[in-house]
Amino acid sequence: MADIKKKPIGITETILRDAHQSLIATRMPTDVMLPILETMDKVGYNAIECWGGATFDSCLRFLKEDPWERLRKIRKGCPNSKLQMLFRGQNILGYNHYADDVVEYFVQKSIANGIDIIRIFDCLNDLRNLETCVKATKKEQGHAQIALSYTLGDAYTLDYWKKMAKDIENLGADSICIKDMAGLLLPQDAYDLVSAMKSGSSLPIEVHTHYTSGMGSMTYLKAIEAGADIIDTAASPLALGTSQPATEVMVRALQGSPYDTGLDLNLLIQVANHFQPYREECLKSGLLNPKVLGVNINTLRYQVPGGMLSNMIKQLDEQGHPEKLTEVLEEVPRVRKDFGEPPLVTPSSQIVGTQAVMNVLMGERYKVASGQTKDLCRGMYGQTIKPMNPEVVAKIIPGETPITDRPADHLEPQLPKYEKECARWKQQPEDVLSYALFPQVALDFFKYREAQQEGVDLTKADTANGAYPV
Repeated sequence: MADIKKKPIGITETILRDAHQSLIATRMPTDVMLPILETMDKVGYNAIECWGGATFDSCLRFLKEDPWERLRKIRKGCPNSKLQMLFRGQNILGYNHYADDVVEYFVQKSIANGIDIIRIFDCLNDLRNLETCVKATKKEQGHAQIALSYTLGDAYTLDYWKKMAKDIENLGADSICIKDMAGLLLPQDAYDLVSAMKSGSSLPIEVHTHYTSGMGSMTYLKAIEAGADIIDTAASPLALGTSQPATEVMVRALQGSPYDTGLDLNLLIQVANHFQPYREECLKSGLLNPKVLGVNINTLRYQVPGGMLSNMIKQLDEQGHPEKLTEVLEEVPRVRKDFGEPPLVTPSSQIVGTQAVMNVLMGERYKVASGQTKDLCRGMYGQTIKPMNPEVVAKIIPGETPITDRPADHLEPQLPKYEKECARWKQQPEDVLSYALFPQVALDFFKYREAQQEGVDLTKADTANGAYPV
């Protein structure tokens, strides 16, 4: 056997973002993170993923925290590390498309507040929805990484992925991420996929998976053998299940091999020890549901990512029908097929998942459709890889003709409007962006923040009407 060229593998640590998004619905408060940042900063990770995704919404809505302040605190605590965020292309961190001026301003402020690497993806892998964000990131001297949402289906061939890798390089991105949000990527398929994408592009390739199907660690090893440069892992207290493979395990597995990460296992154990009591606390309170900790091979049938699974469990619990989970999971691939086989990742995962829940609970398919479902059918999220079921589209948006060009081209500049609407509550430039993404949630937070600054206790008086959830 020929000698394998030594190639240290980079590690992106996810415990401050995707790990707790996947396992505990993004509920980790900033105060749990702060004491361990100094240690994390010494590790030498490729990057620390700490922001974006659902953290923004969750900070404002549930934790009553300013997400911008969280980012600034993490930046201060990790001065020597690259900080990474997840950015939903033209959706930014929300669930609808925003005009280019909002996207550009959000990128500018993200980098100004401490982000180094912006991982940009589109729920339909429609690269037209990533152009503005990539250009804005490069303008601010940030690292633009485009993530392709991995999924299964007849149209998703190795030639498709190879071409996408080349298109991403041509778009001006700095690196590529294979974003396997549901744990669908099998070990040998990972080898073939990374090999194909490496042949199509010279950009570094990062692999991101979840342990939902039990394949994660094996998938990483085969991806590394094929030439992957970086893998995403989570400190062990919030690893496995619907989260990522464990950081310490992967680092130890690669020690002494040509792919040795060079990271200090003792420091990683200190990081894990810090989060262990928090894990126990989450298990005790029920925030960490044991259902999301095990291996579920059915994920290969349903293609349901971790965050989507935990959201559907919550939705059904709230509706008083937890027993319908299997029925909903069986409906998901049918809805996905009707909608042109999109990858299941935010926001398409929420759209498909919520529609599956509605179809099951209503007893009639597509009797009720959300506004987001209608927009997906209208083409307002972009183009799906396969045509949608015309009968379903006609039932959801009768008489309408979907658009075929870039959705953001239909949007006028929005920043002036948002600036005007939230002027009364604005205490920092970033507040207008919080408002732009989540208007009502941000207003509730701004009122809460002002009351806290004035020493008024709103938790008792206003929780009853739902204005200030605690």
